[in-house]
Amino acid sequence: MSLAQVHHISAAPGDEEAAGRFTAVGPGVSAALLAELEPLIGYALPDGASHRPADAELRSLPQAFTYAVLSDGSRVVGRTAPARGDGTAPVRFHTHAVHLPPGVPLPGDRLPVEAWRSPHWVSATPVGGGALSDPLGLLPPGPAPVREGLDDFAVSRGPWLAAVLADLRRASEEEAPAGGPVVLVERQSADVARWLGLAAATLPRESVERLTFTTYTRRPGSSALRVVGAPPEDAAAAREAGLRVHVCADRPPVDGTADAWARTAARVWRSRAPELFEEARGLPGDPFAAGPLAVIALCSGVALGPEERAAAAGWAAERPYALDAKRTGQLVEALTSPGIDDRTGSEFDAVGRLFGALDGRCPASVTAPLAAMLVTEAVRGGNGSLELPRRDAFVGPEGEAIAGVLGPEILTELESGAGGGRPVARTVQLLRVARLLGVNGTEVLPEVVARLARTILTEADGSEGTPAFAPALLELLDEQFDVRTALLGALDRIAPEDPGAVARFLERVALPFTGTQALPHLRMCAGAPGAMTTLGRDRSAVWHRVLRAAGLSPFAEPLVLRTAVGLVWEDRAPTVEEARLLLEAATSDAHRAAGTWARLVDAALGAPADTEDGTALAHDLLRAFPQEIGGRERAALQLLELCRDLRSGAPEPGWTEQVRTLRDRAAPLEPAIQERAFTALTERLLAPDRPGAELYAFVRSDDADLIAAYDRAARTEPTRTRLRTHPAYAADCFTNWTAHPHAGTAWTTTAAALLDEVLRPAVRGMTAEAVAEVEETVGRTGSSGRANAFRDWNRSRALGRLGRRIAGRVRRG
Repeated sequence: MSLAQVHHISAAPGDEEAAGRFTAVGPGVSAALLAELEPLIGYALPDGASHRPADAELRSLPQAFTYAVLSDGSRVVGRTAPARGDGTAPVRFHTHAVHLPPGVPLPGDRLPVEAWRSPHWVSATPVGGGALSDPLGLLPPGPAPVREGLDDFAVSRGPWLAAVLADLRRASEEEAPAGGPVVLVERQSADVARWLGLAAATLPRESVERLTFTTYTRRPGSSALRVVGAPPEDAAAAREAGLRVHVCADRPPVDGTADAWARTAARVWRSRAPELFEEARGLPGDPFAAGPLAVIALCSGVALGPEERAAAAGWAAERPYALDAKRTGQLVEALTSPGIDDRTGSEFDAVGRLFGALDGRCPASVTAPLAAMLVTEAVRGGNGSLELPRRDAFVGPEGEAIAGVLGPEILTELESGAGGGRPVARTVQLLRVARLLGVNGTEVLPEVVARLARTILTEADGSEGTPAFAPALLELLDEQFDVRTALLGALDRIAPEDPGAVARFLERVALPFTGTQALPHLRMCAGAPGAMTTLGRDRSAVWHRVLRAAGLSPFAEPLVLRTAVGLVWEDRAPTVEEARLLLEAATSDAHRAAGTWARLVDAALGAPADTEDGTALAHDLLRAFPQEIGGRERAALQLLELCRDLRSGAPEPGWTEQVRTLRDRAAPLEPAIQERAFTALTERLLAPDRPGAELYAFVRSDDADLIAAYDRAARTEPTRTRLRTHPAYAADCFTNWTAHPHAGTAWTTTAAALLDEVLRPAVRGMTAEAVAEVEETVGRTGSSGRANAFRDWNRSRALGRLGRRIAGRVRRG
């Protein structure tokens, strides 16, 4: 069919009153479409261009080659070029356009950009109804005319290629991206057309057909097209308008693009191999995924970066059936090339997946280089996330060769003293690779596993949730029985030292210890969380449950005591009742061997002051562990034992001095023990049957803390009640509290206060007969002078009250 053509002449530069006009319009082009078309073909001279240019200058002015889609779905392909005008208008801008109705393709199913170099664009409107030229229908056959020179152009624009292709790809999406057109800044509009030619060769056809454009405009911000060319002087304004601007006529950009497909396409162009784009489009997958294009490029010898190689390996791993044997071999050869020195962890991971996909599908000669590359990286690169090959991948000469190279390196690192700081993942990886290659590490295994066990607990305690090394560790234990046996044994030996850490680790990682190994401590650690959940706060019941999980008696294996105590009480001390249970559950020899006797001592020393069993526990501990308990702890327990004797009524003489001596030896003494000891001593000193020598020693000690405790005990309600109800006891207290007038300051002050504030109110509340009995007892046990002293003491208070009462009445009268 014949396509309608449109000719338009714009206003002359500088003639603001003149307007452009359509000089010829083919059939089917409505006035509405012409009104829509006219803003698209407007032309403005570049800065500095003459309004009356010479012929050479006129030829050098930019041409605007435009492809646009109109509102009715029809399309327009046209060229606007400066042309010589008449005398009043030396320059006119002539537009020659072809209108394509909706659904009508270009002749020969060509792409719009292919008409850029058509020789049939005209710069003047045909006169007198002459035959119209056909710029689209008379294009030379084949892609050569539009692609001529594109390779050289792409190489010259190498620094900008990836970023521009990435933006052109986004601009060609079905929904036009927001934010305005992509702006290509070039000094020559023909170079903008070449960029569009690169896009036409690189992008799929449907994307190219959506890519509307013009190669020259002075108003990029107001353009409705997807790609526009602009001169350098308009770059700053375009940036200020928020447009995506590529100044290809300036310094090369510093930042690259994150689009792996665009980077791959750029490398293909720089390698002058645009035919690879068509080959890549024949592979399955997203047309803008980097994988298919990267595979074709690598198979053709194009050098790519690590991300692109990773994309190729990842794509091939997902579709191992998509490549024939030849291309598979070429891809493997490219990925394993010894000249590559910039491989990354993600690339190795992708190669590992590719090996897994090809292993068993391809001959071993094809996959062997991949396997060798993976284990070499695992040993030398320290990549602990690699998916290692199967063991049979190294059968034959290839395996012997790589084992001969890597085996000594593996053993040297495993034996190194720095293994204590080696991460778990690294040790696991080395052990797995050693097995793959058949490296004999029997001699170094015990020491390696011992260090590994401690590192496992350290790393697990420093992480939340399941440790990252857990999957690889479990695979190692599943693959290597000797390592599993040694590691479980090492952890079982460590468990009594830090059972809490082992229990927390086993909660996160389910180690396989259900075999024939005894492993009593690991079984206890594994069973502790469940016991605590079931039995709650009953720690004694939990302890019994955990101890049964060991499967061994503490008499046969005392260390199970330590593990059980560490699991149930962790860093806390048992209560006195729990400590007595533990002491009765095993012999002192078992506790001594397990070291748990120290926990029992802590329980006694940490008991509250009102816990009666604490003194009995102290007595039992001193007899059960006479050699083990020493120093401060021994003195504190002896002080508790003395408390028991003071309360039982049969202590050895010299209590006060014993209390003071043991207190000093036990410093710093627990406050509860000091309170208990002082209370026991002072209560005994306040008892009616206490020996006088003990009270005398107490008074003469002038120990401020002890005397203060005596003062507190004397003021308690039981003592006050006894004073009120027992005249003999009141007489005894009066005698004692007045018998040492020349003692130290602490005692004299306290005794005076007790006489006035404790004894006097008690005597005042007695009957006359009881007071007389007190007086008589004081005289009988002391002397007549003491009795007189009591009468004076008692009378002075009474007269003082009577005198104040009489004085008050006189004042009121």
